[in-house]
Amino acid sequence: MVTGPAGGLPRRAAVVVVGGGVMGASIAFHLAEAGVSEVLLIERDELASGSTSKAAGGVRAQFSDPINIRLGARSLEAFAAFGSRPGHEIDFRRVGYLFLLSRPEDVATFEQSIALQNRLGVPSRLLDPAEAGRLSPPVDTAGLLAAAFSPEDGLATPEAVVHGYAAGARRHGAHIETGCELLEVRLSGDEVAAVVTSKGVVETPAVVCAAGAWSRRVGELVGVDLPVTPSRRQVLLTEPVPDLPERLPMTIDLSSSFYFHREGPGLLMGMSLDDEPPGFNLERDDTWIPRLVEAMTRRAPSLADVGVAGGWAGLYEVTPDHNALIGEAPRPSRFLYATGFSGHGFLQGPAVGEVVRDLYLGRQPPVDVTPLSVDRFHHGRDRYEHNIV
Repeated sequence: MVTGPAGGLPRRAAVVVVGGGVMGASIAFHLAEAGVSEVLLIERDELASGSTSKAAGGVRAQFSDPINIRLGARSLEAFAAFGSRPGHEIDFRRVGYLFLLSRPEDVATFEQSIALQNRLGVPSRLLDPAEAGRLSPPVDTAGLLAAAFSPEDGLATPEAVVHGYAAGARRHGAHIETGCELLEVRLSGDEVAAVVTSKGVVETPAVVCAAGAWSRRVGELVGVDLPVTPSRRQVLLTEPVPDLPERLPMTIDLSSSFYFHREGPGLLMGMSLDDEPPGFNLERDDTWIPRLVEAMTRRAPSLADVGVAGGWAGLYEVTPDHNALIGEAPRPSRFLYATGFSGHGFLQGPAVGEVVRDLYLGRQPPVDVTPLSVDRFHHGRDRYEHNIV
């Protein structure tokens, strides 16, 4: 890789990965590990400064779509082995995911999903309300019909995963340039020729868009419509909560989307709001708190009086069917994308890095993601993922 005059941004790259979150870092690592000799990752801010750093940290394989189940399960294996490959501590904890179900239609949907998950090797199961209450003591089981649980799901630290992949990518020869904004993608006919950045021009025949909520603009630079809409989500950190179990699962009340998991001596909690307007708003506000308190009072009333210690706002990257966009555009050639994960990008980062590596190298990926190509929206082949929050 030939560097520029100041020894910074290279003049040429075999592939440029756009975005320094978990997806971009994982892709860069897997490409470099596979022997691609000129991998360049560019990030306009700092690594993990976008949606990844705002993620709740949950990792799971409990989905309704078989592709998501496979990506989640494969990623869980990678998280478990992260200490040796790429070699970094990520505080991975298999505390489980617990979905609380209070509507008959949700129970029926999860029964079908669990049957599919079990066929694909995921040890999820349906629980009665009493067992759910024993796993997650803050829960009031009144009105619950059932719960879904997998002990292999859990939690990890998002920033640590990004920096672990970035360090591994560098060890394998990748170049990572932060504070470097993509401004233009130059084409030669139907082929990628170069990227123009805030730090200079890099000749390259290939670009991978892993820009999360900002991916639509990257696609527009090459005439590819990536239907990704940013949507704000807010979370709170509480003051210490007494008598929390050490292995408290990630607990999600499906009917309200209210969720919580242990974060140190307290809890991290949040919920999604259907009326949140799309956009890049990252300001914290209190307008959602009354609905959070209402959901908390109904499902975990003992937490309603816990003090707030902090919080933040982040962005989901939402697609029309709440499923990811992964593939390679027919034109321009060698424009690949991995985006639109609608809230489950962090947990699928390891497996998607492998998939994009293999798409770039022209070999069969470990999970067939052909149905997640962006052209599904042009041909009426939407794939709706039901198990999202």
